[in-house]
Amino acid sequence: MRTFRDAKLMARALRAELAQAGIDVSHSRALEIVAAQFGLPDWNVLAARIGEAGGASGSGAAFLGAIPIMRIFDLAKAREFYTGFLGLCEDWEHRFGPDFPAYLQVSRAGLILHLTEHHGDASPGGNAFVWMQGLDAFHAEITGRGYAYAKPRIDTSDLGSDDMGEARAGMRVMEVTDPFGNRLRFGEPLPASRRDEATLAAAADRRSGRPTAGSTATSRQ
Repeated sequence: MRTFRDAKLMARALRAELAQAGIDVSHSRALEIVAAQFGLPDWNVLAARIGEAGGASGSGAAFLGAIPIMRIFDLAKAREFYTGFLGLCEDWEHRFGPDFPAYLQVSRAGLILHLTEHHGDASPGGNAFVWMQGLDAFHAEITGRGYAYAKPRIDTSDLGSDDMGEARAGMRVMEVTDPFGNRLRFGEPLPASRRDEATLAAAADRRSGRPTAGSTATSRQ
């Protein structure tokens, strides 16, 4: 008997069966149907369950998370951006001595970042992607702070191709850049109904030759 680990195979089989009956269903929609069969609200929840179940490898190893390390040059400017603008909390700061570079941790609601002045730890111009919920509220919060050096907007972006080679449009993204050229991309999945609408729009754009990735859904300056 299949379990939720076989969800993509089940979606592929479902789509093939429906196609034989003359019913055309996108792969993303088939995944949503499979998620509903497991009693879950959408594919994102099912995908998370799959990830949790597959966390341990055959050797017993499991990965508990990753922490991006961002290169900074000016501690005051870093604090203004990460704690003042983004609203993260400074958890701790470490130095090997009074005149040594700083290494610190900032965090908020499950997001953890390490900021370093050490030249050997990371290169400037880094990039980190952060899945989140409540993107609109977060956008309203940070843009309301009056930070002069960043005016982010929320865009809708595609997710490349699914297992069947079809374009998937399914997330909204807000990108912010710190004073040192490091980018943070905060992404929120679209609800299932809007994902289907966006996927159809992306397919239409591709047929007409118009670009789709990063097309603006919401621009709030």
